[in-house]
Amino acid sequence: MIQGILAITGKPGLYKLISHGNRMLIVESLTDKKRLPAYGTDKIISLADIAMYTDADEVPLNEVLASVKKHENGAVAAIDPKKASADELRNWFAEILPNFDRDRVYNNDIKKLISWYNILVNAGEDDFSSPEEEKTEENA
Repeated sequence: MIQGILAITGKPGLYKLISHGNRMLIVESLTDKKRLPAYGTDKIISLADIAMYTDADEVPLNEVLASVKKHENGAVAAIDPKKASADELRNWFAEILPNFDRDRVYNNDIKKLISWYNILVNAGEDDFSSPEEEKTEENA
């Protein structure tokens, strides 16, 4: 579940929410496990609040990440976001989300998606089910 995973503008990588402090959050880096404060002045966004544009509607990031996981068979992405050309990135992403909006999804968005996916898989945070799916499974 990506509900407690955060992206902080200006700081590389992804962070797991650990605790709430006085006017700040305590977060832990998924890459090096270091804990640090994130203040109210930082732009912090939960991955659960992010969506990707398609021709019809927006698709929540957890669904896109689940498609990437299925495409890559649960392994780290085979494409290198730093070395791939724009055409390679767009062709790869078209296999993941065929109807993505080619005008509003930029190459940097695709690079960030690949980078985040790799961080999550390497950290063992590869449960991309939505909170609603988890509640349904618990009640069953």
